[in-house]
Amino acid sequence: MALLILGLVIFIGTHSFTMMRAQRTAAIARLGENGYKGLYSLLVLIGLVLIWIGFGQYRADGYIQIWWPPIWTQHLSTLLVLFAFILLPAAYMPGYIKARAKHPMLAAVKIWAFAHLLANGDLGSIILFGSLLGWAVVARISTKRRTDAPSAVSAPVTAPQAKYDVLALVIGVGFYLAFVFWLHRLLIGVPVFGG
Repeated sequence: MALLILGLVIFIGTHSFTMMRAQRTAAIARLGENGYKGLYSLLVLIGLVLIWIGFGQYRADGYIQIWWPPIWTQHLSTLLVLFAFILLPAAYMPGYIKARAKHPMLAAVKIWAFAHLLANGDLGSIILFGSLLGWAVVARISTKRRTDAPSAVSAPVTAPQAKYDVLALVIGVGFYLAFVFWLHRLLIGVPVFGG
């Protein structure tokens, strides 16, 4: 569990640093934009790897069950995650989905984390998905309060086009199906169906 928590601290801490706008600007001035992006990416990758290894070790040591979710929560979770998969590519496309969701990337993280909290009642899942849900909520509030120029992902869409929504749907559903039927078992070690 220690590696999982360390990974979350690094991953969430790195992402949370972007909410500290003055410190972020100072770091970019000191490291240069490419240096800052390189260090940021390295820390995020280290955090993800530690989360993945730590959660795998936690599962191998045996789940610590806090509550037993009813079976219907697994079905609801599977449906909710579909919306998260559609929102992810929509974050990078100037369509109506992005215009309505305002910040689709954070909406996707919130939906994904909430869905996994519904379907999993063990301590490791509560720590993992609860932490990421909490971070996404705080990050969304921070994004609303920013006064500096928005990033490409958080910039408002002024002239949305439906073709980008169709593309986001195709990409999102395609990755969702691949993840549900193959990648979740391969990468996480847990099948979505029949596990």
